[in-house]
Amino acid sequence: MTSPSGPSRTSIAPLTARLSVQGWIHSVLALMAVLVLVCAVVGVRLQATTDDRTSDLVDHIQPASSASFKLQKALLDQETGVRGYALTANKDFLQPYEQGQRDETRLRGVVRGYVTEYPVLRADLDAIRDAAAQWRKTQARPVIASVRERRAAAATGGLDESKRSFDRLRALFGKQDDHLTDAREKARADLADTRRLRNWAFGAMLVLLIAGGLTLTVVLRRMVGRPLRKLEKGAERVSGGDFEQTIGMEGPRDVQALGRAVEGMRRKITAELSASMSRERLLAERTADLDAQTAELQRSNAELEQFAYVASHDLQEPLRKIASFCQLLEKRYGDELDDRAKQYIAFAVDGAKRMQVLINDLLTFSRVGRLGGEPAPVPLDDVLDRALADLALALEESGTTFERKGPLPVVTGDRTTLALLWQNLVGNAVKFRHPDRSPVITVDCRREGDFWQVSVTDNGIGVPEEFGEKVFVIFQRLHSREEYGGTGIGLALCRKIVEHHGGRIGFDHSVPEGTRITFTLPVLDEPDTSGGTEPPAADSVPGQAHATGDEDTTPGVTTKAADATQLGATR
Repeated sequence: MTSPSGPSRTSIAPLTARLSVQGWIHSVLALMAVLVLVCAVVGVRLQATTDDRTSDLVDHIQPASSASFKLQKALLDQETGVRGYALTANKDFLQPYEQGQRDETRLRGVVRGYVTEYPVLRADLDAIRDAAAQWRKTQARPVIASVRERRAAAATGGLDESKRSFDRLRALFGKQDDHLTDAREKARADLADTRRLRNWAFGAMLVLLIAGGLTLTVVLRRMVGRPLRKLEKGAERVSGGDFEQTIGMEGPRDVQALGRAVEGMRRKITAELSASMSRERLLAERTADLDAQTAELQRSNAELEQFAYVASHDLQEPLRKIASFCQLLEKRYGDELDDRAKQYIAFAVDGAKRMQVLINDLLTFSRVGRLGGEPAPVPLDDVLDRALADLALALEESGTTFERKGPLPVVTGDRTTLALLWQNLVGNAVKFRHPDRSPVITVDCRREGDFWQVSVTDNGIGVPEEFGEKVFVIFQRLHSREEYGGTGIGLALCRKIVEHHGGRIGFDHSVPEGTRITFTLPVLDEPDTSGGTEPPAADSVPGQAHATGDEDTTPGVTTKAADATQLGATR
């Protein structure tokens, strides 16, 4: 069963959709304009009718009454003049008669002009004209003629006949007055009726205008305002977080277009929100996995630290005993041992010492970034000088030429690990020198944005480009232990030190021969100019002999230069 309101809504909806908001406003304004125009035309017409009735009364009836009164007076003056002249034979009495004729002619034209549209009044005027002419012809002129012929008695006798004839004219005066009174009363009644009709019409038009304005306002509110409010409420609910709220698409064409745009935006936001929530769930899951991995890594680091402690203390003691007793065995029974036995003892002592070096290197590698103090300004020139002092004997024996292109900056970091970085890089350059030429090592530095880029260049055997990353991995070597000694930890230790300071390290393969290693360190926010960032330019430093320390000390600290290069000179 169809709802009664269904057809009306169906018919209204297409009309609403065909018009835009501007179209509805223009339509309402057009209807209001038509309504006002109709009311204005009716009002003007009623006012014109009122003016016509007023004009009939004021401009025709009343002036006609006044002129008719004067016309009657002019005729009475004629009758009075004739009577006086007949009684006295005095020509002065003819003056009112003659003036009355002139006034009659003039006033009759005036009255005729006022009563042109009134046939009854026009007939009264014609009857008075004819009666006056007849009176003058049959009475006035004969009386005047008889007096002039001195027949006074006859004239006097004719006055009675003249009076009776003029009484007929007086009767016409009364009839004219009655008709003028009727016309005046009718004009007043018509004017009153017209004014009353005009007032009622104006009141009705005012009510009609108000009702029409209210009706059009309600229509505009229903067809435009209600869809806009519905759209506004839907948008507010969506902006408040209710993304499941569907935006209605009702009302004028452009309101529907706006609703479709907002609905499309809502759907897009909902889809993006759903995707974002999915990503957040996935991120939460991965974060949980990462937390678990972090906990596992922390546990592994703790075990590694425990292992480093054990390696540092518990493993070195047996190694020292093995080496010591092997050396004592060789010393006490050396004369009784053959060459093969002495060789076996030498292998055991060398293996124990290499094992001790490896343990110390692993301990140093594991402690980078964990056991250092608070970061402090460190002049790179100072720590480089310290490393050169530790490597003085190796530099001197190899005939190394060391060049510093300019002063090095002050950076924030750990002095000990930065000295170890220099010691490894310079030691590698000395160790992996070319057999046909003396080593030349050059250190340079330049600023690139927020970082200092430091390069260490040598003329040694170089590193093939395809192995540029491999040599930074712990225990990775390019050469056998027989060719070049070491543990394979040096460059891995360098990378760990640089990355701990917030920089990067790698090879620059643009040099035609030898090796160039570059590393970056962050620039100080507020450089300390008193810390030696601008020291005098360093001259070429040939190999120097500043060997200090015990021959048996651990490599990587102050030691004999030949032993000190064991830690750094490993690729």
